Amino acid sequence: MDYYQNKVSQYTESLHTTNKKYNSISVLRLLSIFSFLFLMFYYIKTSEILYLISAVVFFICFIFLMRIHSRLSFQKQFLIALLKINENEISFLKREKLPFENGIEFNDFHHPYAYDLDIFGDHSLFQNLNRAATFVGKKTLANQLLKLNSNESILENQEAVKELKSKINWRQEFFALAVVSHDSKDSYDSLMHWKSFKNNNLSKVLNVLSILLPVLFFGFLAAYFIASKTILLSYLTYVFIGNLIVLGSGVKRIRSEIAKAENIDKIIKQYSLLVQKIENETFESKKLNDLKQQLFFKNAKASSHLKQLSELFSRMDTINNFVTATVFNGTFLFNLHVLRALLNWKNVCADELEKWIAVIGEFETLNSLANLAYNNSDFVFPEINKEHKIEFTNLSHPLLNPVSRVGNDTHFYPQSFMILTGSNMSGKSTFLRSLGINMVLAGIGSVVCASNANIHPLPVLVSMRLSDSLADSESYFFAEIKRLKQIMDALEDKPAFVLLDEILRGTNSDDKRNGTIEVVKKVIAKNAIGAIATHDIEVCLTTNEYPETLTNQCFEVEIKDNDLHFDYKLRIGICKNKSATFLMQKMGVI
Repeated sequence: MDYYQNKVSQYTESLHTTNKKYNSISVLRLLSIFSFLFLMFYYIKTSEILYLISAVVFFICFIFLMRIHSRLSFQKQFLIALLKINENEISFLKREKLPFENGIEFNDFHHPYAYDLDIFGDHSLFQNLNRAATFVGKKTLANQLLKLNSNESILENQEAVKELKSKINWRQEFFALAVVSHDSKDSYDSLMHWKSFKNNNLSKVLNVLSILLPVLFFGFLAAYFIASKTILLSYLTYVFIGNLIVLGSGVKRIRSEIAKAENIDKIIKQYSLLVQKIENETFESKKLNDLKQQLFFKNAKASSHLKQLSELFSRMDTINNFVTATVFNGTFLFNLHVLRALLNWKNVCADELEKWIAVIGEFETLNSLANLAYNNSDFVFPEINKEHKIEFTNLSHPLLNPVSRVGNDTHFYPQSFMILTGSNMSGKSTFLRSLGINMVLAGIGSVVCASNANIHPLPVLVSMRLSDSLADSESYFFAEIKRLKQIMDALEDKPAFVLLDEILRGTNSDDKRNGTIEVVKKVIAKNAIGAIATHDIEVCLTTNEYPETLTNQCFEVEIKDNDLHFDYKLRIGICKNKSATFLMQKMGVI
């Protein structure tokens, strides 16, 4: 918190200073262009060469001030982004608001755990984690949260996250550059469309004419200045018109090449700055250096290739300005030469473009995980084993308020499956979600909400609740059976970490109890690890048949001073206290 507050003070002061410079340059720029026009007027009126020289000086000053103004404008946006980043972190840590995108567009209701564990949406894991501002960064983070990495990848990610955790200045500057880019899915899709859109190279005739006609034009122009013969101006006019006719034959090609590419030059320029930020940093971890190594192609850095592409798209924009397009193309077929350069760039670098942008997404994902680790110094990186052992000390849900959350110790060996009992509101569902969320985080190389953890990474399979979309046009019960079938099918391939919460709620109590027992037996027969929460005490008796595999644990409730008291602590055994009757009596229901 102190770091963020200090940065807010620092960036507020820097922004104030930059604003003063920006405003001063704006005034000087205005004065310089007015002075230029004033002096040109007097030069035309008096033909005094001193006025002309002074006008040229002021015009040069105007160009110079324009460059400074542009640089200060970007610096201003950058500082505003940095200030907002730190203000958001303070608001987030104070739990005043969640100012980050929730990733609801990435939700998959048919995924084994995305909906059940609140991976996406308001107050979701994604929203708490997300420190990505480009579309590819958010997409990469979302994809990571939906899959299990290999043990090797998990360890590499852990090493990378540990390194980035300490590089907080670099992380924030990278994030700010991404924010300033104003990237979007449409921009990304437009760039990918351009990359994959195959356009034939220019014909030999067009290539020859694009060189020959400009040479003729400037040849006649030079001859006119030397010989001062009026007829040469006629030839210049013919060549000028000829250039425009040649351009007209290529306009369709030009427009097809830049279709759906509005403002794409600015996005690509920001990509180049993000890539350059990576290229200029020194890393120690294998993962980060492997990613950095991908940003080198054809004996040049990826940032230079991207800057070149940005400039080409920017130049191609002149086709949409009638006056500029007429002058530039009538003299030397400007847009035809830019088109040739764009096609050449695509032929050489198109296959690398998506890879370079993907590297940005990978860094934004790792930065998000590093930010989680930095903000939660009490979270730990889990040790990884291959013995199907899962153990957490002081496990809790990472999204709960750290002031009030309650941690629990739990392990899944020698018994690998837990039957969990407890009254409503006692903490069963929260505990299951804590297990699931932390297994997901562990499976991507993140820290977990525990003081110690040792896990065997496994796919996570969950049946805790069903979305309306899953149950649409079919009974809730049938939708739940389909989810259980999905879990059983997945267990045919390999063991998994399974979490079940009050399954088979859509049938009668006997059917529910018998069905639950059979599900438990089948799940453990497939070597699953995990837990099931139930209110049926008879389900707990299954542990007598499988004492080496099943264990009973519970959350209890106490009645103190005529009120219910929950301590949310996990205990060995079957829940004994009953709260429903007491609560209904207290509220006058019975």
